[in-house]
Amino acid sequence: MSASRLVVAVDVGSTSARAAVFDAEGQRLGRGECGFATRRQQPDHAEHRSEEIWRAVADAVRAAVNAAAADPVHVVGLAFDATCSLALFDAEGRPATVSSTGADEWNVLMWADHRAVAEAEEITLTRHRALDYVGGVMSPEMELPKLLWLKRNLPQAWARYALALDLTDFLSWRATGRLAVSACTVTCKWAYLNHESPGWQADLLARVGLEDLPARARLCAAALPIGSAAGTLSRAAASELGLTEVCVVGVGLIDAHAGGLALLGGFQGAELDRRVGMIAGTSTCHMALSAEPRFVPGVWGPYFGAMLPGLWLNEAGQSASGALLDHFLVWHAEGRASGGLEQARRRVSERVQALIQEHGVEAAGGLRVLPDFHGNRSPLADPAARGAIEGLSLDASFESLARLYYAGAVGIALGTRHILEALNAHGYDISVLHLTGGHQAIPWLVQLYADATGCRVALAQQADGVLLGTAILAAAASGLHGSLLGSARAMSSVRAEIAPAEATRGHFEREYQRYRLMQDHAVAMRGLNERP
Repeated sequence: MSASRLVVAVDVGSTSARAAVFDAEGQRLGRGECGFATRRQQPDHAEHRSEEIWRAVADAVRAAVNAAAADPVHVVGLAFDATCSLALFDAEGRPATVSSTGADEWNVLMWADHRAVAEAEEITLTRHRALDYVGGVMSPEMELPKLLWLKRNLPQAWARYALALDLTDFLSWRATGRLAVSACTVTCKWAYLNHESPGWQADLLARVGLEDLPARARLCAAALPIGSAAGTLSRAAASELGLTEVCVVGVGLIDAHAGGLALLGGFQGAELDRRVGMIAGTSTCHMALSAEPRFVPGVWGPYFGAMLPGLWLNEAGQSASGALLDHFLVWHAEGRASGGLEQARRRVSERVQALIQEHGVEAAGGLRVLPDFHGNRSPLADPAARGAIEGLSLDASFESLARLYYAGAVGIALGTRHILEALNAHGYDISVLHLTGGHQAIPWLVQLYADATGCRVALAQQADGVLLGTAILAAAASGLHGSLLGSARAMSSVRAEIAPAEATRGHFEREYQRYRLMQDHAVAMRGLNERP
């Protein structure tokens, strides 16, 4: 295999597009990044512009290729991952508005847009069997509720829609000129049953008033398997990206699923039952694979072939993890006075590390946080859930911010334990967390995940698991290693494992009991609100 055969991975997150050049062994050679805007016109509304995202992608790819000093001729494969955001277009392929302002340029509903909570609840109440494959509850972060909201609230825009794509599939379409819909996107976010033919459930669409969706969205006849090729770069896209028209574009993944591929793609059989991929940044996703379908209440899936062909995926998550910790920094006066978010993160994390060294497991000083500030995605599947803080005093010092930050991290780690408990009750036996994302860069947080869950935490050799997983897609599509499994095994490896500290076990057992009590109390409080 020639060392000059390279691939490019593109990851489109919540605020920026990142690109990286990788060699055939999974070594990152160069990286680029370019931001794009998010507009929040109303509470729970969040929108992007697809053309701005594409320009950011092009700038990031060119920057990565330049940073790697790579000859574009040597780039044989490209793949995209993106957030599970929803892009809308008219019959000419032009952006069509999703905004209450009517501006066509704002044509992407961000994954975190929660305007369709009522529509999600309505779809859940149908009790359609497709809901069995999303944990029994339709989330407002999925695409059917968002589409139903658009039909009801923007009827003029709805009449103009002729194509709806998950953001990952938009990028593949923009790159190749071909519609190549991923089995990942539609199975995980559109209630498409990839294990059945037909996969689209026409009776569900009719029951919720979306019988015209096949025409409005130009729904695919069948989704393409992960690891296959979407096509090659069009002349226009190759020019914009600074690559060549012979570059093969792989079928894409949702961002967290790309991370899961990098973390778990090289394992098979019973080994998968013991492992979960955890992609932890702004939000956290927990990916578990199995040979047979496992129905876990409050956990999305089981999805067939949504991350690896032939395997079933259960996807749990926390909608706000890193975002919650950042919220504490901008919420607290001492955080706002720290000279910007990055500076606040650094100062507070350093102080938390010192508190742990001084006080051990009591570093939170009696503070406890229920982290459901943006709902509980798993395992309660309750977008209306809200967080709580117990143990507050009148202390407004920087020390109080550091203790709150640590208490929030403990709550997030205990939320992961709750998720693992649900998975293990339905066939898994998880003892290893494979971690990637921003959280793995914080040593005390990595140790906290181990201590709070009682699992070993495995850290990958390549720190950016999401970009690596997308590089694996590009390698598989362009035939570098013969198969998706071969690409995953050749390009990913574990560099370290962190074990839980035995001395902290009793403390975190008690903290977990307190966490569940806080959760039960919050549920009871919401129940009182619902009484006449």
